[in-house]
Amino acid sequence: MPVIMPVQIDLQPKRLLYTVFVPILFIAGLIVYKGNSAIITIQKIRATGVMAARPEVVSFGGGAVLAAAERTYNYFGVIWAALVFGILISAAVRTFVPADWFVRPLAGKLGAQFLSGVAGAPLMLCSCCVVSVFSTVYERSLRLGPSLAMMLASPALNPAALILTFLLFAPKVAAARLLMAVPVVFLSGVVIERLFPNYSASFVLKRDFDSKPAVNGVQDTAVRFGRSLIDVSFRTIPVLLIGVICSMLLIEYVPADLLALHHFRSFAVIVVASIAVPIALPTFFEIPLALGIIAAGGPAGAAAALLFAGPVINLPSLFALANLTNWKIAATLAAVIWAVAVSGGLILNQTLP
Repeated sequence: MPVIMPVQIDLQPKRLLYTVFVPILFIAGLIVYKGNSAIITIQKIRATGVMAARPEVVSFGGGAVLAAAERTYNYFGVIWAALVFGILISAAVRTFVPADWFVRPLAGKLGAQFLSGVAGAPLMLCSCCVVSVFSTVYERSLRLGPSLAMMLASPALNPAALILTFLLFAPKVAAARLLMAVPVVFLSGVVIERLFPNYSASFVLKRDFDSKPAVNGVQDTAVRFGRSLIDVSFRTIPVLLIGVICSMLLIEYVPADLLALHHFRSFAVIVVASIAVPIALPTFFEIPLALGIIAAGGPAGAAAALLFAGPVINLPSLFALANLTNWKIAATLAAVIWAVAVSGGLILNQTLP
């Protein structure tokens, strides 16, 4: 009787299909969603020449706790779609993409920073929404610097925001925003990684971490993807919610005219940078606030500091980063952003009358 040998089915093409298709599907959906929104906004501004503020989301000096709660609700009403996309991308990468795909390209230093920054910019996610992507990239790559580069590039090098800035502001102000963003995206992660060389987050060392996720069928894949969605959501959303509430409470007790100090130009830059780092701003919301500073007679350096620091980091994303890493890393990143915003704003003040 002939012996029937078991036939081994090569699952590599199937695995490759899942690995490539699912994350790219979500990334493409995000880019289409953000790109369409950006194109509509740019077209409206080119037609009218103005960009209206959204006081129901961000408004200074109210001094009312209930108003802060309402604005927290409105804030998530603005960012919810991008936040969902960020979580879906994070869960898809975590489920389908082998860690080796990250370890090899991100093994270098400046090259890895550049690659991560270039990959993060097209996502156009705000600082809150990109935190979930950061967590998965860090988990898969075990590299803090490149993960931070991707996290910072998404809001700092958002191409639509940069286009709007060059459309609505003087060339030197718009250039200052870009010149502050570039070194922060490509170099700050290197600095922080050197300051914390032996750091490894606890969630990276989870027992169920699999460097080469298997795809063993639709049901198994769906279960793994569902678990990743839950894990990523609980890892980020509660902390983001606490951070947004704290940010909105802070905004309520910041006097509205404090952003437009014009009698003390250098002091105005320091004050605005100190406010811009913690406040939560959805994509593009920094632009009308900066326009308001200039319209009120405030220095251009203060406007540039807000344009840069406002979107790149905020209290919710810092809380989430501290939860995913530790408070020292989050505080160091906040200090770097603040120092660059102040330095760039002061230099711009010296070049403009």
